[in-house]
Amino acid sequence: MPYRVGLGLDAHAFQEGRRLVLGGVEIPHERGLAGHSDADVLVHALMDALLGACGERDIGERFPDTDPAYRDISSLVLLEEVMGLVSEKGYRVVNVDCVVVAQEPRLSPHIPEMRSRISAFLGVPPEQVGIKATTTEGMGFTGRGEGIAALATVLLAMQEP
Repeated sequence: MPYRVGLGLDAHAFQEGRRLVLGGVEIPHERGLAGHSDADVLVHALMDALLGACGERDIGERFPDTDPAYRDISSLVLLEEVMGLVSEKGYRVVNVDCVVVAQEPRLSPHIPEMRSRISAFLGVPPEQVGIKATTTEGMGFTGRGEGIAALATVLLAMQEP
């Protein structure tokens, strides 16, 4: 198939005493996200979308939270490994589109840096990395400020021979 589409979703609760990392960027906030790695929900959703487009299982299967090697690891390191698999399977990223769902903190000032950071790992220009932030108007766990969720879609194309 010349094109493959993937969809990813991730969510993490806030946790005191951790730093907040989204899209590979540290965001000033009084709480970070709970998780085995750096808990970067945006990169996690993106990796799941990439793996899904390749017909692979999710990041929990590939990078289990029972493995101490992944403790506090940067999700960008894991993204680099996932991109190696994408390439091995003969695909390249055409574009990605992501949404971060968070009542707090305000993310729009950080989106350009997130796009730049992620695009470097995907091997595409920042213009091919869509990142949007939204709230849920106070509804649900994100609206109550209990955590952050992210969704990602990706389009892969077969690499030129």
